[in-house]
Amino acid sequence: MKFPETSLNIEHIGEPDLEFAFAQRSAHPKDGLFLYGPYAKGKKSREIRVGVVGTVDGIAHFRTWARRLLDKVEVPPPGKGEKTDRLHLANFPGLEEAYGITFEPDECSTLSIPPDDIDRATRILNLHEAVDKVAQLYIDRVQKYLRNEERAVDVWILVLPEIIYDRCRPESRRTGLNLEKGDFGKKQRAKAEIPLLSTTGLVDQSDEKIFEDVPDFHRRIKAEFLRLAPTQMIRETTLAPDAFLNKAGYPLRKTQDAATTAWNLATGLYYKTQPKPPWRLAEVRPGVCYIGMVFKSLPDDPNGHSCCAAQMFLNEGDGVVFRGANGPWKTGDYEFHLKARAARDLIKLVLETYVETHGRPPAELFIHGQTTFNDEEWAGFVAAAPKETNIIGVRIRPTSGETKLFRDGDYPVLRGTALHLDDQTAYLWSTGYVPQLDTYIGPETPNPLHITVLRSKNEKPHISIVLRDIMGLTKINYNSCNFNDGLPVTVRFAKMVGDVLTMGSAKGEEKQPFKFYV
Repeated sequence: MKFPETSLNIEHIGEPDLEFAFAQRSAHPKDGLFLYGPYAKGKKSREIRVGVVGTVDGIAHFRTWARRLLDKVEVPPPGKGEKTDRLHLANFPGLEEAYGITFEPDECSTLSIPPDDIDRATRILNLHEAVDKVAQLYIDRVQKYLRNEERAVDVWILVLPEIIYDRCRPESRRTGLNLEKGDFGKKQRAKAEIPLLSTTGLVDQSDEKIFEDVPDFHRRIKAEFLRLAPTQMIRETTLAPDAFLNKAGYPLRKTQDAATTAWNLATGLYYKTQPKPPWRLAEVRPGVCYIGMVFKSLPDDPNGHSCCAAQMFLNEGDGVVFRGANGPWKTGDYEFHLKARAARDLIKLVLETYVETHGRPPAELFIHGQTTFNDEEWAGFVAAAPKETNIIGVRIRPTSGETKLFRDGDYPVLRGTALHLDDQTAYLWSTGYVPQLDTYIGPETPNPLHITVLRSKNEKPHISIVLRDIMGLTKINYNSCNFNDGLPVTVRFAKMVGDVLTMGSAKGEEKQPFKFYV
């Protein structure tokens, strides 16, 4: 897209600071954790209780990695052609040194699964049944432990052999495998197509719950554990890449360097075991709450219904997921809109939780979505809000190359560059060149987000305020320890949350911490 030179109204939004222990600030999570520790750092180290489920070899790989996690993990020397500074990488100082938590790898609660059982289950002809059987191997081990053991577990580490990743996803082809017949045929048959049992002896499989879900191991585990404990899934090839080589002697898959893996794994362990996240935004306007709207079509629903949910985030960064009602929310190929009552009930649930934490309603409630808001659902949102709460609807839409902006001719623009189209609309480059890292981490010229303030109960805030908020929300992804994400957390995990909520195991979980979903 080309603009007349005189029409450009560009501003640069400074990098948001994060807060760590002792009220210290840094723009980079790794720097802040290395120098100061997590912002809710205790006076002494905290022992976390870790459970590990996997094959005997997988558990051993995790224990080996856990010992490294308790020590320093250095960035490997640069390869041929790489920059020597590589400021986007950082040595990992150790779990206790950076996060103030620790655990003893040899004292983890370990639950082993025979690899032959996993292999046999992944070979079942019906993919739905195969995924269900593999997931149940892990679920049954944990449920048996919870029934029989007194020692509590804060987080379950599920170590996955590569065959689970290869064979237990919706697109898994499983070509070349000797598939075996299980309890069902290759495909589920509709109830109307199944003859009477008394005359044919066939098994009525139309009511089997496993066919209601997408055959995806990751979604199934996350949904099942919503009522148990947070989980962290790790592939064996991530923990021990050199133990899995191809015929040419190279690792089967390319993984991140060991130091980066350590930072990300440690961040997840801290976030999923502690009351507060490892860092929070240093400057957030008081009384502001952000929610991301989530919609996901229910698989194989005869009525074409969808699930709706809201992800709520505050200045501390931690989130809560609220499940709304299922219903006919899909109104177009990529459009979802709630009926007034469903919209009101969902926002009411969010506001009640906010009041429980803060003692009063928020001054501003931002609703982030990737589509527009129609009159009926907006009326429901407004009806749920008390007089003192202004509700603002913001659309955040990723772009795919139709708009480009360059610095000094052909260099990527600075992260935080905004091109204003009017007082309520702008392009925001949430990725781009970062001076602190001396690089732009990306494969091609960065594409902006298209941000529009669509609706407001009272006065609309200026687009600059909205852009600053969104920049902050790109820095509170606690599933990794990156400098920033390209999307705000309200939008970044919308698909993942929707995928989990549409699983049958997630029914009845109306309100759960966000850490259970990632």
